[in-house]
Amino acid sequence: MNEKQNCSCERRDFLKTAAVAAATFTVLPAHTVFGLDANNKVEIGITGCGGRGTWIGRLFEQHGNAKVVAVHDYFKDRTDRAREMFGMGAERCHNDLGGYHELMAGKLDAVAVESPPYFHPEQAVATLDAGKHLYLAKPIAVDVPGCMAIVDAAKRNSGKLSAWVDFQTRVNESFMGAAERIHQGRIGKPVSGQFYYYCGRLGIHSKPGSETARLRNWVFDIALSGDIIVEQNIHVLDVANWYLQGHPLKARGTGGRKARVDVGDCWDHFVVTYTYPDDVLVDFSSGQFTYGYDDLCMRLYCSEGTVDSHYGGEVSVRGKSESWDGGKTNTIYESGAIANIQKFCDSIRNNTPIDNTLESAHSTMTSILGRMAAYTGNEVSWDEMVGANEKLDPKLSLPADGPGETPERV
Repeated sequence: MNEKQNCSCERRDFLKTAAVAAATFTVLPAHTVFGLDANNKVEIGITGCGGRGTWIGRLFEQHGNAKVVAVHDYFKDRTDRAREMFGMGAERCHNDLGGYHELMAGKLDAVAVESPPYFHPEQAVATLDAGKHLYLAKPIAVDVPGCMAIVDAAKRNSGKLSAWVDFQTRVNESFMGAAERIHQGRIGKPVSGQFYYYCGRLGIHSKPGSETARLRNWVFDIALSGDIIVEQNIHVLDVANWYLQGHPLKARGTGGRKARVDVGDCWDHFVVTYTYPDDVLVDFSSGQFTYGYDDLCMRLYCSEGTVDSHYGGEVSVRGKSESWDGGKTNTIYESGAIANIQKFCDSIRNNTPIDNTLESAHSTMTSILGRMAAYTGNEVSWDEMVGANEKLDPKLSLPADGPGETPERV
């Protein structure tokens, strides 16, 4: 669901610079598993047909032995492009705001939700309640009520349906090796962390000024995206939770909107200090305007060593009794998505449902906690955030049956 941005880090540039090679599939002995013949393709619907949505669809077809059979997006130009790309009839393309219900009512096995994050809860819950497996882009929501709605829906369908959120680091061998060394205590106890996400501006997709342009430019809109700390920075905050095996207890922060003021209302930088159990402090900062500097860093200082990990860069451990070169993660944006897609499709074929919505909710809520602390300028506890139960409302004024004329492209 993430739109492309002018950022040199591989995660964001991939859609512009890399061609996805077709995969060769091995034919398996035919047997029926979970209503699927093992040689049959998993049938996928996609809601959200922007750059990432169609890219994910192609990865499903090329690496998951799957077929995209239905699509939904508010904008018809996007579903037209997807229809041509995936070769489906016009009757399987849906454009009105509630068109995802029609998509889910059709014959398919799973839905990939790649829409703006504000829409994730209603679309994810509808997917599971329709008896379809769920593949969900991060963040899972923009607010606490949305997070809890998805967790509750996954619980209702536990053991029956897969509900999988696409975090690339958690399926990457280098990051898994780093996490294992932390969790086994091989570099001592965690003391403090330094986590940051800096990149350049995102591209503007439509000339600002209309409600439809606002939807196309959702990455700049707080209510639609959750702000940059939720929509984008969650990548490094998810790793903080993973490395520390839990969520923070409280946060204090600041930030603002100084370098990018020409579109939307999202802040362009955050500075937050998180306090985790055992008084482990994590220093987090981010910027979405930097020129000539891009880095997603997750560095944890332990009593007997340091983990230095970078999304799209090197992962290593330097310690008192152990040092380890985990290699480079230059292809993590693609390879992580492929690994998640294969894991998801295998779970459907093997009738072994998988669910990572709870830890994904905690990571999303960690981002929300930082946002809340920065917006208020006060220290905010996890319990205060949950108790506040604040819900974002974009108050969109859109024609329910589609946008009419396409807003001017920039």
